[in-house]
Amino acid sequence: QVQLVESGGGLVQAGGSLRLSCAASGRTFRSYVMGWFRQAPGKEREFMAAIMPTTYNTYYGDSVKGRCTIARDNAKNTVYLEMNGLKPEDTALYYCAAGGGAGSVYTSRRYNYWGQGTQVTVSS
Repeated sequence: QVQLVESGGGLVQAGGSLRLSCAASGRTFRSYVMGWFRQAPGKEREFMAAIMPTTYNTYYGDSVKGRCTIARDNAKNTVYLEMNGLKPEDTALYYCAAGGGAGSVYTSRRYNYWGQGTQVTVSS
């Protein structure tokens, strides 16, 4: 069992930056692929980024590629998402997720555990 707690969301002006953090419980953090998703009101959950557990290979969604960086610290059981050049359309609830097994990292089905989310609001 893995519990995930996101932090770092808030209100930011367009063009600004935020760094989201996700702290995971459990000793098996380093065996999970970690991902970030977001969901805006009335929209489907959208993949943002993922990072593999040992190779640290990263994957990004098209809408945030070039503006986001995902990183993990296995010693601290924490994954981060750095976001730059924020736009009002980035306003959403941002979720951290952990997944074992196999499958595409781009889909929510890959992930077994989810946090409660942290709200990001970007003002114009």
